[in-house]
Amino acid sequence: MSAIDWPALMRAAITARGLSPSAFWALTPAELMLILGAGRGARPLGRARLDELAAQFPDVKGADDGGCDRD
Repeated sequence: MSAIDWPALMRAAITARGLSPSAFWALTPAELMLILGAGRGARPLGRARLDELAAQFPDVKGADDGGCDRD
């Protein structure tokens, strides 16, 4: 069984983007995802960026955090 929801992808490509069925089936998966807007959002936070933020904003016990004492 396929994990890809082909009817939903076809509906989005054909109705929202105006593709013909033959144009839909001629697309590569990468082209289809680009047409449907995949990758437009912010990239997920990677470990390196998380480490940078943790170094820039360390958790400090007793800091003015609104009365919440974190361990």
